[in-house]
Amino acid sequence: MIRRILEGRITAAEKYLGAPCDYMRYMLRTSLPAFFKFARFAPLAGYRRAAPVIPLNVARIVATRSEDCGPCVQIALNQAKRDRVPDDVLSAVLADRPDDLSDELADVYRFTVAVCERSGMEGEYRERIRERYGDEALIEMAMAIAFCRVFPVTKRALGYATSCSAVKLRV
Repeated sequence: MIRRILEGRITAAEKYLGAPCDYMRYMLRTSLPAFFKFARFAPLAGYRRAAPVIPLNVARIVATRSEDCGPCVQIALNQAKRDRVPDDVLSAVLADRPDDLSDELADVYRFTVAVCERSGMEGEYRERIRERYGDEALIEMAMAIAFCRVFPVTKRALGYATSCSAVKLRV
């Protein structure tokens, strides 16, 4: 009975997110305790209190893209669209053109890339972000970068991220 209810919630989530969640169905069928543990990541990945919505979405898209080449990026993009992130910002992020972003968003973009690539270049961007938005927003950005990478990594490990797909700005 509980699995049937959760199956319906997964179907609703797919409609909301605009992408399949087959890997979650696999988890639900295979291990209900693991499914419940994994389901706790969704609210963590979406947490925001102090960080401005547009910079946080830029970080989420860039971090997700570092781990995925399609469906999870599409989800991050769909969420950014719901948050009313302007199309020109999303286009610049998707096209890997940080120079087309405002200075503050370019700093977030470059910070996220540096963190994801472990380049060692994140320090100067971290300080700019901290000065602009504060420590709490920096923590939220760090959490977003870390948590949004969990989904594509889990999908890849379970064999559900086997093909790339085009990301659509207009949904």
